[in-house]
Amino acid sequence: MAAAPVWSVDPRTGKQREQVAVEATAQEVDAAVRDAHAAREALTDRTVRAAFLRSAADELEAARDRLVEAADAETALGPVRLTGELARTCYQLRAFAGIVEEGDFLGVVIDHPDDTATPPIPDLRRYKIPLGVVAVYSASNFPFAFSVAGGDTASALAAGCPVVVKAHPDHPALSELVAKVIRRAAARHDVPDGVLGLVHGFDAGIELIRHPLVAAAGFTGSVRGGRALFDEAAARPVPIPFHGELGSLNPVLVTEAAAAERGEAIGAGLAGSMTLGVGQFCVKPGLVLAPASAAGDALLKSLTDAVSDTDPGVLLDHRMRDNFLAGVTERAQLPDVESPVTAGAGGEHTVSAGFLTVPAERLTREGAHDLLLEECFGPVTVIARYTDEAEARAVLSRLPGNLTATVHLSSEEAAGQGRGAELVRELTPLAGRVLVNGWPTGVAVAPAQHHGGPYPATTSTSTSVGGTAIERWLRPVVYQGAPEALLPPELKDDNPLGLPRRFNGRLER
Repeated sequence: MAAAPVWSVDPRTGKQREQVAVEATAQEVDAAVRDAHAAREALTDRTVRAAFLRSAADELEAARDRLVEAADAETALGPVRLTGELARTCYQLRAFAGIVEEGDFLGVVIDHPDDTATPPIPDLRRYKIPLGVVAVYSASNFPFAFSVAGGDTASALAAGCPVVVKAHPDHPALSELVAKVIRRAAARHDVPDGVLGLVHGFDAGIELIRHPLVAAAGFTGSVRGGRALFDEAAARPVPIPFHGELGSLNPVLVTEAAAAERGEAIGAGLAGSMTLGVGQFCVKPGLVLAPASAAGDALLKSLTDAVSDTDPGVLLDHRMRDNFLAGVTERAQLPDVESPVTAGAGGEHTVSAGFLTVPAERLTREGAHDLLLEECFGPVTVIARYTDEAEARAVLSRLPGNLTATVHLSSEEAAGQGRGAELVRELTPLAGRVLVNGWPTGVAVAPAQHHGGPYPATTSTSTSVGGTAIERWLRPVVYQGAPEALLPPELKDDNPLGLPRRFNGRLER
């Protein structure tokens, strides 16, 4: 039977643009993984890795106009947004190049023998080595930053791990273009093409996670899809780490004092955050706890005005559009749920933004309203009106893990007066990033960043953004009693590579 064609589709019309590939067979997945496995040696030298990552950024920038045009044709995200996202992707590649050169990620620790310790300490030398081939599953909503050349790929290559990418069906033509650009950068440093494999198709994704030479996987997508792959990774004869970002409600708590002080500004800020990118951000605020008071009413009026002025937008594909419309309708039909601005079909191929309100008491106990505690992908949010802090805390206690949690405080609360510090502590167990007086959309690529959270936000405690994302693709190994002549250069006493390390208990930079 002939392999199924892979089509590029225009989300603005729903029409097929061009056939760009065919779905990979099991044999083709096997070949891609084996080619990647064979490319490991080319990434051994950290100098080569760093230069390769910088060249990848340079090549992406050189092809910017063509790449942005292709991305917009397949995602409808717009040239401005996509140009910025590509710049972020290039910055991320260069940032990992710097991390590779610095060498701190290797975690070198050397302890010389100490017979006076109890028990005695032998000669121990520890550092981290790459796991091997990494499978990367692209996201639909970030065709550059969480796709073929995105954070999972950049951090894996930085760790010394070749990558095989399962392309997202929403941007297959762009995926092919980006893969060619990265391979062109690899060729500049005599790194083989196999260092970055690319496969298409649902079945190919399953074959990839099952392949015995795949050592770890990174995923960004839905709870359903991510959990299925997570289970596959765990069910293998040799289970592998699966770092998945699955879904997040990203709760926001607005205190009574904050609503009274600046309710209109909070309402306008919420509208901008929940509709950004047509609500297709993994950190979109999907549940907002606002007071059932006059101050809360002012916040809702501001939100209503701002959302009503938001133009309809195109979602990434028509399947997502159908799911969004069905999800909004199902939620709006629940008892006591109102729709001040109705989200729905903005046109034949677009959707309009809106929001729902519900008494917070409805969410304090198990029942049909639990649907409001699940992510609805698209430009909609739920405002739960609470009558007192106990009610708000009862809702928060029922929430699953999230990528972010936000609290809006008054000036006095933010200065330490009242319960501001206590509220921040209460939100901390819910998420990997806790914000005060801000909005979660926008994830800075910075050394201190953490993009992850308790399940189902992610399947591990790691981050997919920021410098420490490299740690996902490494494992520590210790050499005990090994003569200097047998040790890798990273662990020799004279430190020929000039690495930061902890030497006999002293931190050396």
